[in-house]
Amino acid sequence: MYETTYHRAGSVADAASMMASAEDGKYLGGGQTLLPTMKQRLAAPTDLIDLAKIVDLHGISEAGGAVVIGAATTHAEVASSAVINSKLPGLATLAGGIGDPAVRHKGTIGGSIANNDPAADYPSALVALGATVKTNKRELAAEDFFTGMFETALEDDEIVTSVSFPVPAKSAYSKYPNPASRYAMAGVFVAKGADDSVKVAVTGAGQDGVFRVGEMESALSSNWSPEAVAGISVSSDNLLSDIHGSAAYRANLVTVMAKRAVAAAG
Repeated sequence: MYETTYHRAGSVADAASMMASAEDGKYLGGGQTLLPTMKQRLAAPTDLIDLAKIVDLHGISEAGGAVVIGAATTHAEVASSAVINSKLPGLATLAGGIGDPAVRHKGTIGGSIANNDPAADYPSALVALGATVKTNKRELAAEDFFTGMFETALEDDEIVTSVSFPVPAKSAYSKYPNPASRYAMAGVFVAKGADDSVKVAVTGAGQDGVFRVGEMESALSSNWSPEAVAGISVSSDNLLSDIHGSAAYRANLVTVMAKRAVAAAG
């Protein structure tokens, strides 16, 4: 066994101060990844700094053509929000399909994106919607935030405080979930911006995490329909391959999920 000291932070500044004093501290969001990792002895932080009770990290608001979600907001809150269902229906669908009810009521958007699991759902939404990640130190565009499998641009002591999503003209998400974990074997988020720009972002399939499909974006820019992407295949190079599905299988799933997402967006 090993000792871990638990801290409950009352503010972002309080959490940062606790981290500075810790020998090997970890921030704790919803705990849906970190706690199982600790149980498996794959992580042994000296200190756990719980961010869940920091009031400033909670909430969903709309202002200036964007929807802002606090980092400690749970998946269930995102999925049930009237604002998100109205302005970002693709994001509401995404959040409602994460894990099971227990996971959705504990897991947080901030914790998910900070962990950047290659099969997590949120990264595709952030990239496709052109979101901005705000931390206690700076603001980062989504495409600069995600840097590789389980890697982000976050510094060790940096805290995600909120995510801002520009309101698109259309958005939708479709994924093929692993039957056991509900993680995406391939998930595709499509968005048409208020300026008619189109982004298609894929999660669950790439070895380096979330990625965009430029050919699909070009096709949808001139013809927003499922048929526009039906004949477009992504290369199986650099795609994940495991006991659940080969790289070629996942490449096919990307096309299928893209068609479904565009159809759902209308």
